[in-house]
Amino acid sequence: MLDNAVRRYKEVRATTCTPGELLLALYDGLFRFLNGGKICFDNGQAGRGRELLSKAHAIVSELYIALDHQAAPELCAQLSGLYEFCMDRLRQASLRADSRGIDEVTRVLAPLREAWQVAVAEAGRRPLAATG
Repeated sequence: MLDNAVRRYKEVRATTCTPGELLLALYDGLFRFLNGGKICFDNGQAGRGRELLSKAHAIVSELYIALDHQAAPELCAQLSGLYEFCMDRLRQASLRADSRGIDEVTRVLAPLREAWQVAVAEAGRRPLAATG
């Protein structure tokens, strides 16, 4: 019963949040998977660590695919490079069951997540434009 309620809450949240809130939720999930993978590797649970890194890789891949190069070509070029670096490090970390690659990805993406958090908060404080 509780599982159904949690699942329904997540479905409603995903359909009612702003694009910025959804982006932050993706980053939060990404960091949860990264941290879980690191813990698993550090505790000798390579199989589970690889599963979690696969999920982290999927999120980074989706962030990469979602870039709109026509809307912001310079920003997207920079983000593309970051995401490609992170996907490469995650692949290597998974192959080697080594948390050093996870640390690198976390170090690179944590400031970006913080910047998005500030941008989303700022966007939420702007008054709506008058229509008419």
